[in-house]
Amino acid sequence: MKKVLITGASGFVGGYLAEHLLSSQEFEIHGTYHSEESLHTSPVKDAIQFHHVDLQQKESIASLIQDVKPDFIFHLAAQANVPASFKDPIQTFHANIDSQVYLLDALRLVDMLQTRVLIVGSAEEYGYIRPDELPITESAPLRPANPYSVSKIAQDYLALQYVISYKMSLIRVRPFNHIGPRQKTGYVTTDFAKQVAMIEKGKMEPIIKVGNLEAKRDFTDVRDMVKAYSLLIQKGEPGENYNIGSGKSHKIQEILDVFLSLSKVKITVETDQEKLRPSDVPEIVCDPKKVNEVTGWKTEIPFEGTLQEILDYWRKIV
Repeated sequence: MKKVLITGASGFVGGYLAEHLLSSQEFEIHGTYHSEESLHTSPVKDAIQFHHVDLQQKESIASLIQDVKPDFIFHLAAQANVPASFKDPIQTFHANIDSQVYLLDALRLVDMLQTRVLIVGSAEEYGYIRPDELPITESAPLRPANPYSVSKIAQDYLALQYVISYKMSLIRVRPFNHIGPRQKTGYVTTDFAKQVAMIEKGKMEPIIKVGNLEAKRDFTDVRDMVKAYSLLIQKGEPGENYNIGSGKSHKIQEILDVFLSLSKVKITVETDQEKLRPSDVPEIVCDPKKVNEVTGWKTEIPFEGTLQEILDYWRKIV
C-alpha cells in the first residue's frame, strides 16, 4: 500500500483530499496538523495518522519524512489568506517559503528524489491580468498583486529549481478559487453565507457587509479540486505547472444575489471599506485545457449547488 503525506491535512482542503483518498482504499494516509483546534474539528481525525509538526522547524520535518517515508506528498499547508498577507507579509513569507525549503531538503538529504510531490501554488500568482490575456494559460505573465501571491510564486519556482537541480519529482499546480462547506471565514462565499445564516437566526442585524462586488473569479468546488490534485500527482510531468479551475468566471455580485435569493429574510447590503483590498484584479478565469488533456479531469459539481451547501452548512453551526 502506497504511503501518502498531506501537509495541512487538518485544514479545509486537506480534509476533503484525505476523504477522497480514503474512498479508494489504496493508500496509507498521514497528515500534519499545527493546532489542536484544527485537529479536533477535522472530519478525518480518526481515519488517518496525524502528526503534530511545526513545518517551520527543519528538524521536525526531517524526522517526519524519515518516519513516514511517503511515496506521495501533497504540500497544502500555507498561510492562504490574502487580506492577512497585507497585514503581515513577513509571516506569510516565512510560513509559505520556509516550510517548503525544509520539506524538499528533507527529501533530498535522504535521497527520496522519486517521491512525487504536489506543490500547491495559486492563481493569485498571475496577479494583474489584462482582458486580452483571458482565459489564463500556464504561460501567462506573473504580475503579483499581493504579498500572498509573491510567496506562492516563490514556492512555485523553488519547486522548479529543485527539479532542475536535483531531478526531484515535483508537480506544480496553480489552483483557482475553490469553495465548499467547512471553509473558514475570510473568504467571500463563507463570509456571505455565515452572515445570511446569522441574520436568519436573529443573531445580527439584517445587513450584509461587502467589498468589491464587480470582481469576477473562477470558482471550483473543493471536492472537484482535490480530484484534480489526486490525478495530477500521479499523471503530471515533474517540473510542469498546471492551472486548475472551472473555466468560467462569476461576479461577486452574482454570488451575493444567489445567497440573498436563498435567504429566508430580507437583507440590506452595505459596502465595508475594510473589505476592499489595496489592489484587486477585475477578472480571473482559468484555461484548464492542460489539466484536462493530461488527466481527463473536468468539474462536475454545479456552482449554484455548492453555494446552497455552503449556506446550509452555516445554518447548522451558527
